[in-house]
Amino acid sequence: MTAVELGIPVVRATPDAPARPGSPLLVDRFGRVATDLRVSLTDRCNLRCTYCMPAEGLDWLPKPDLLTDEELVRLIGIAVTRLGVTDVRFTGGEPLLRPNLDDVVAATAALAPRPRISMTTNGLTLAKRAAGLVAAGLDRVNVSLDTLDPARFRELTRRDRLGDVFAGLAAAREAGLSPVKVNSVLMRGVNEDEAVPLLRFCLEHGYQLRFIEQMPLDPQHGWDRDGMVTAEEVLAALRSEFSLAPEPGERGGAPAERWLVDGGPAVVGVIASVTRPFCAACDRTRLTADGQVRNCLFSRSETDLRALLRGGATDEEVADRWRGNSWEKAAGHGINSPGFSQPDRPMSAIGG
Repeated sequence: MTAVELGIPVVRATPDAPARPGSPLLVDRFGRVATDLRVSLTDRCNLRCTYCMPAEGLDWLPKPDLLTDEELVRLIGIAVTRLGVTDVRFTGGEPLLRPNLDDVVAATAALAPRPRISMTTNGLTLAKRAAGLVAAGLDRVNVSLDTLDPARFRELTRRDRLGDVFAGLAAAREAGLSPVKVNSVLMRGVNEDEAVPLLRFCLEHGYQLRFIEQMPLDPQHGWDRDGMVTAEEVLAALRSEFSLAPEPGERGGAPAERWLVDGGPAVVGVIASVTRPFCAACDRTRLTADGQVRNCLFSRSETDLRALLRGGATDEEVADRWRGNSWEKAAGHGINSPGFSQPDRPMSAIGG
């Protein structure tokens, strides 16, 4: 088994560097620079997807623990103006549940230099919100959709809301949130037969589809590798109906491998976090809704920025603590390592 298969990327390693260099950016020991900030706005969600949380939901964060709008915007501003972040993506839980979301987006868009601003959502209320979010400054949206079948959607999400997701996708396209991306997770014995129908649906409506391998981030810690539909299986299913060719050009830090469909210009992406780790090119840093910064989705440690803010720290003191967190980033997530241990927080609390 190779290092990459273990989730340990091949990078120009300097793990024994005695001290962090003087760069103001979010650099780590392996030469990577984080420029993409994922911001969780809430741990709450209005779906109860079976692979994400139990039917009764989770123990939500108490409101006093959450970052206020002012604290949230201040931390985003520090990331953009002092740490070199160029992309901000709002996540959850479900980010559309965050009060004053339009104001937070507008404040982010007003930063100089202006970052690219995107959002990952389940789409339930997007039809009502898309136009306002575009006016506030949102550039792009990813909508989670794992099935096209209403009965299967009810079973997977414990909610009868598939029509609302379809309406949200259409509204996002009409509002100019282009390209509208669709995120799909296939699970064995659940929806593995929908790879081709999902791609047909996205091609017909002008959406860009990305399949994501299921990752060990569930609160029940019940993830089973055998239940995960791999990237190779997804591509094999798609090739039964479409011709696929690797998209020309450098992938860079993008998590998705992209394939031209039937010669293009349409593309489909596959995010193979488990079977084809891309840690070597990772450019992400994460901020949770309660103000903890994480240098990896699977990190088991966090740095508390909320306490710094509420303790009177200056922007530069906060930035320096954030730089220290980035410097300690591991070489890879290690999902395939025998010693891998799932994070204590589930995906809904970390943010995607």
